[in-house]
Amino acid sequence: MMAKKLLPLGDIASLLQCYASDELSPTQLVEAIHAEIQNDPDHAWISMLPLESLKDYARKVETAGMASLPLYGIPFAIKDNIDLAGLPTTAACPDFAYTPSRNATVVQRLIDAGAIPIGKTNLDQFATGLNGTRSPYGACRNAFDPAYISGGSSSGSAVAVAKGQICFSLGTDTAGSGRVPAAFNNLIGYKPTRGWLSTHGVVPACRSLDTVSIFAFTAVDVARILAISAGYDEADIYSEERKEHGFNFGTAFHFRFGIPRKQQLEFFDNRESERLFSATITRMQAQGGEAVEIDFEPFLEAARLLYEGPWVAERYAAIQSFFELHGDQVIAPVREIIATAKQRSAADAFNGFYQLRRIKQQADQIWANVDCLLTPTAGTIYPIQAMQQDPIHLNSNLGYYTNFMNLLDYAAVAVPAGFQSNGLPFGITLAAPTHQDEPLLHLAHRLQQAQSLPLGATGIALRQVTHFPAVSESGQVWIAVCGAHLSGLPLNEQLTSRRGRLVTSTTTAPNYRLYALPGNPPQRPGLVRVNKNEQGFAIEVEVWELPVRELGDFVANIPAPLGIGTIILASGEALLGFVCERYAVENTIDISQFGGWRSYLQQLISP
Repeated sequence: MMAKKLLPLGDIASLLQCYASDELSPTQLVEAIHAEIQNDPDHAWISMLPLESLKDYARKVETAGMASLPLYGIPFAIKDNIDLAGLPTTAACPDFAYTPSRNATVVQRLIDAGAIPIGKTNLDQFATGLNGTRSPYGACRNAFDPAYISGGSSSGSAVAVAKGQICFSLGTDTAGSGRVPAAFNNLIGYKPTRGWLSTHGVVPACRSLDTVSIFAFTAVDVARILAISAGYDEADIYSEERKEHGFNFGTAFHFRFGIPRKQQLEFFDNRESERLFSATITRMQAQGGEAVEIDFEPFLEAARLLYEGPWVAERYAAIQSFFELHGDQVIAPVREIIATAKQRSAADAFNGFYQLRRIKQQADQIWANVDCLLTPTAGTIYPIQAMQQDPIHLNSNLGYYTNFMNLLDYAAVAVPAGFQSNGLPFGITLAAPTHQDEPLLHLAHRLQQAQSLPLGATGIALRQVTHFPAVSESGQVWIAVCGAHLSGLPLNEQLTSRRGRLVTSTTTAPNYRLYALPGNPPQRPGLVRVNKNEQGFAIEVEVWELPVRELGDFVANIPAPLGIGTIILASGEALLGFVCERYAVENTIDISQFGGWRSYLQQLISP
């Protein structure tokens, strides 16, 4: 009865509210979860901590209290190629298994924040596959229809979240393993910039490409988890410090997104996927996005390198000694893929590096014209039986939109995008250059809120959330302009030449006056905040985003009596903006009644 009452789980904030109101305790919850997953017909779990160990974790967080633990009592699962002390790490190969004495770095950071690890989840063996059927622990079944694949290789991590057994999970992503399972199970699947999440304590697939990934119900939950788990780790030679993301297209009034040319889109005869992708384009446009067709061929060429090029040798290098001694214990599709590495030479590797460099140079050119890329996560989904009958070809189809991502060092977020007529989920992926993770998550959040699909396979409704947690420093500053710096006017180039981007058009609070200052063209306005006993007006402004490092040079070119100060918008928000010293507006033309500089200029030219 307890399990039925407490499960399925939803988003993190909802569970924290239950804890805060004393409706539930972490101890009660882990008891319910442990009972629930003893019966696992979907083959999502490989191992789980004993109940007493789970209760020990729960008692520790209860003793520490909610105030000090941002993930207080939040249950999570760990893909079984990531170390959790006390449980074997199998990589879905029993003869390979070892029992670590320490947690992987990312696991430890989550535990330190109060999250409770429940156990280890199923995967395509050695993280080689995108379908979830390549495991001696059983083919992991889709959370919506057990006859269909769950997606891989992080199959169990996705299904356990989708069914509400946990709030989030860790996977890994080399070729799409953190995104395809999300699409097939109606989840957010986040593949970070390489190096943002430490891979120390992770069994590598391709060590130079691997990322730890996050599955959760919402983009807000991913951002919360990311803020805690990310950070430089000197134990990981590929670890990266997070950098400024620049223009936040995820919150912008207008942004540009690339989509492959129509003839380059591939849905593998699935008309439902095609329909849902078209609907997503329309939804992106409703959010302020401008669709731009791009040549997708460089991305496809990079994708082919992952399995047809020398990078497959990295999979061999990761388990070389084991493979040489116990190759017969590696299941057939995985063994066949890894065995091809022996045919590769060092010259092949260098030629592959050169080829990838050329491809990346071509692919990166698209970012001059678009802020992000929109594709299906996978063009279609297959029944388990069909996948097992044609494991290589159908698996390759699943990687059409995913295999290039880590090779080109992009960040990506898979987002739910509706359901086919047979009830199976469809998902899209948003991608952008390295360190653009936060704008991607913001945009994913906007799409989720606009569509409002239920959470995973739980039937729980999506909560409407306005606050989005910050995950990194942006390196950007917002500034309000009210005159010749407006879009299309003579001084706007001073913003665009410094990589400024328009965020939105709005007005000030209704306690300002605007004056036309004398002087040489281009004529400039003076914005002055009125005193309490003076009548004020709401004045038209544009909010622009400017790199912080460009702000000093921009301000240095502003002539007196103008300057940069703090202005109040109609929303009540305070931000930097153009202001004018009050002495300079004496005996000048008050144009406040026009409501803004554009309207004033229009009056000047009207007959």
